[in-house]
Amino acid sequence: MKQSLQVRLSQHLALTPQLQQSIRLLQLSTLELNQEVEQMLAQNPLLETEEDFSVATPELRPASAAEDSGADRELGGGAEAEATPELQAEDFGSTEREDWENGTEGDDFDGIRELPSNSGSGSGSNDEDGERSDQESAEISLQEHLVQQMAGMHLSDTDQLALRLLIDSLNEDGYLEDSLESIAEALVPDGDEDSAAEREELLDHLRIALKWLHHMDPPGVGARELTECLELQLRQLPRSAPQVIAIMICKKHLDLLAKRDSRRLMLLTGADDALLREAQALIVALEPKPGRRFARGQAPAVIPDVIVRKVGRDLRVIINPEVAPKLRINELYANALRQTRGGISNSALGGQLQEARWFIKNIQQRFDTILRVSTAIVERQKGFFSHGAVAMKPLVLREIADELGLHESTISRVTTAKYMATPFGTFELKYFFGSGLSTEAGGEASSTAVRELIKQFIAAENPAKPLSDSALASMLEEQGIQVARRTVAKYREGMHIGTTTMRRVV
Repeated sequence: MKQSLQVRLSQHLALTPQLQQSIRLLQLSTLELNQEVEQMLAQNPLLETEEDFSVATPELRPASAAEDSGADRELGGGAEAEATPELQAEDFGSTEREDWENGTEGDDFDGIRELPSNSGSGSGSNDEDGERSDQESAEISLQEHLVQQMAGMHLSDTDQLALRLLIDSLNEDGYLEDSLESIAEALVPDGDEDSAAEREELLDHLRIALKWLHHMDPPGVGARELTECLELQLRQLPRSAPQVIAIMICKKHLDLLAKRDSRRLMLLTGADDALLREAQALIVALEPKPGRRFARGQAPAVIPDVIVRKVGRDLRVIINPEVAPKLRINELYANALRQTRGGISNSALGGQLQEARWFIKNIQQRFDTILRVSTAIVERQKGFFSHGAVAMKPLVLREIADELGLHESTISRVTTAKYMATPFGTFELKYFFGSGLSTEAGGEASSTAVRELIKQFIAAENPAKPLSDSALASMLEEQGIQVARRTVAKYREGMHIGTTTMRRVV
């Protein structure tokens, strides 16, 4: 065999620790962010918080561009620390904003934005049911549990990175909400042919990582939907006739199982009564939320990340000052480092100083992105603040993403586990999104508004003769909204409203 030397030029994805931290901080809830801050404060002596900090009301004193500039400013105000020239050039070069996916484009967090709005009053309701199983706090999180398992998997650096991306994208129930394509596109945006090839390479690694994730504990983790979650758990059981029938039911006939339609299930699966009962027993024993046992105890009281207030005819959108950590560089240590022979860059603590600066900057970007997205949502949903949920407009993540120049997966991260306090209640940011349903006038009505109408119709019904789903669909059609009966049933069940039989009062 003839040996030869060849030179090959290729591109590889390089996800810097700073970018990974930015993405992770963006998707954290307020409680998780506080835990992250406490951990960083314990690890890094160069980072400190202002304990006797006096919070200035943001709407009374918006920070100017001059006040809000500088690498060492505190979040929420306070004195700026002197930035050293050595680290300014290294830490905050032109690549920082280009690499970070939130698209802040140099806008610093100013704590406040104002929008014009029509005056008026309205009412709303919070559909959050707040359900959480009564259990003791988990010692570690789901993500930590999965990362521990990675240590014994002997994966390549690239596969480890891809698997960690998927783990960080899981929601608290253990589901993967974002598609692999959206994750890859968020990290490698559209560009030239090289970008497309790089994104496809990352997508291949994500597909492999997903298979690894599906074989990790807890069973069912990383599923995209309930049927896949149940199927993954069943496939980890020893192969048997009941297991095969159970997989068939989960993949195609879960609706019949929910209706307890044993006759049709036996007909469609070919199982007899005894075999069907065994299969049902396997399904009942499964965990529909694999991440449940890692939940941090009972759900805490919701603390809004954003506050919307009416001031005359205007709507004012501000970051809740109670949730923004007040962080700064420890000047005592920083000054000592400047006096060190050889300069900061040669000091053992130089890396921790740089880490502290990046952490402050990434948290700043997190709140800036939340504020920008919240402002855009309020701008699109002004009708809600005047007339309540019935005035909600159709809105999808893509619209806000296009308006702000962000990726759709970024909007998804921002709107998950982030809450907005309004004069009518506190809502998760996702509440303001809903698909559109056609109307007779040729426009669209928000699915959220349709749900609210269904709720109002049922609240006003005769308890002795509750409205059927078909009757509700007809009433919506009289309002000019075309909705199929099965869609009404889906919305009703989603609001935990029973059937006519369950609602009937004799």
